[in-house]
Amino acid sequence: MEEKKKVKLHGFWASPYSKRVELALKAQGIPYEYIEENLYNKSTLLLQYNPVHKMIPVLVHNDKSVVESLVILEYIDETWKNAPKLFQEDPYLRVNVRFLANFLDKEVFESMRPVITTHGEAEEKILRDVTEKLKMMEKQMQDLFPGEKPLVDGKNLGLLYIVVISVLGCYKAAEEAANVKLIDPQETPFIFSWVTALNELPLVKETIQPHSKMAERFRYARQKALQSMS
Repeated sequence: MEEKKKVKLHGFWASPYSKRVELALKAQGIPYEYIEENLYNKSTLLLQYNPVHKMIPVLVHNDKSVVESLVILEYIDETWKNAPKLFQEDPYLRVNVRFLANFLDKEVFESMRPVITTHGEAEEKILRDVTEKLKMMEKQMQDLFPGEKPLVDGKNLGLLYIVVISVLGCYKAAEEAANVKLIDPQETPFIFSWVTALNELPLVKETIQPHSKMAERFRYARQKALQSMS
């Protein structure tokens, strides 16, 4: 019998990787203890449980650690058999959803991050790159899920929903801080509709980083970066 009470998550409030694990645990109804980490002064337990990367998130289940957010989601899906599934049963859908989740992390998110700390021509180039990658992702999503809209009741919150909202859920805070447009409903209406609907789910509202705190964090990072350039 699974000892669900022995689940701990080492995370950081502003990390999309940490937030996606929180979303998955809550969506699956898995009780857990959350441990907020100071990334400038990491706890001994974090270093013990993740000695290779020394980063969050780290899921600890019965004193055994699992690291890297997408690996953690897969572990959750395979361990709690009676909970709603995070991954599709169909092998073709499952591998393609994994591909899209990795693309969102490695391509889209990594392209988006520098927009906060750049300006001028460099910023414009980043925005063009982000738009093109979102358009590529939108085409793949439409091919896999033709006409599908997000689950507005929040049930069966699968892997792709969780990754999309963890990466793109705070886009308005970034737009506000940098005075740019990251997600254009004209360019990527499918992704825009997913993010908009998912942001309204009560589970997402209580888990994803507050807009005001993220906007403040982004503004601080932008101001600091631009000052160092001048």
